[in-house]
Amino acid sequence: MADTLPPRFHSYRPADGHRLPHDPFNAIIGPRPIGWICSRDADSNVNLAPYSFFNAFNYTPPIIGFSSQGRKDSLRNIEATGEFVWNLATFDLAQAMNESCRAVAPDVDEFVLAGLTPLASEQVAPPRVAQSPVSMECRCTQIVRLRDAAGNDTNGWLVLGEVVAVHIDTRLLVDGIYDTAASDTILRGGGPADYFRITADQRFRMLRPA
Repeated sequence: MADTLPPRFHSYRPADGHRLPHDPFNAIIGPRPIGWICSRDADSNVNLAPYSFFNAFNYTPPIIGFSSQGRKDSLRNIEATGEFVWNLATFDLAQAMNESCRAVAPDVDEFVLAGLTPLASEQVAPPRVAQSPVSMECRCTQIVRLRDAAGNDTNGWLVLGEVVAVHIDTRLLVDGIYDTAASDTILRGGGPADYFRITADQRFRMLRPA
């Protein structure tokens, strides 16, 4: 019967190429939360940039991190100052977030470029995005250059930071519980332009087994 046939797979070794119009790796590992990272260099120039390789890595203390593919401004700034701020990217901020990823000189202020307002942080020097409903101030804990299976250095650096302050728009707190769907968070998908939204109609609940 047709439903007993083994699945068909497109299989490949990444080192040999994927033989597809676009690398599927990002699309498979997704949708991914966006690391909208604000940092400052040693001269106090502010940088704001989104990173699609981002997530949370520890609960207590809370640690978040992003991977920089190449030595970009955010990486260099955090190496110099040890601080950064993550800002939640939402649907109403999608265009501004996209503007902030332009390849511009280090002295160009992405807040101005994207029409955003900097808001002073409490524990670190880099500002928050005032329009973002959630921000996390972070102090860098580790910067790890990623290696391949043979032990060779890659062009990727994992930046990890301990969250030292959290700011949440109170409209997202329902009876003290953070409402993920209400934030209208956007997520990065695959291909050159795919993004997704978290909305209430996509929610389902499932408790852990006892």
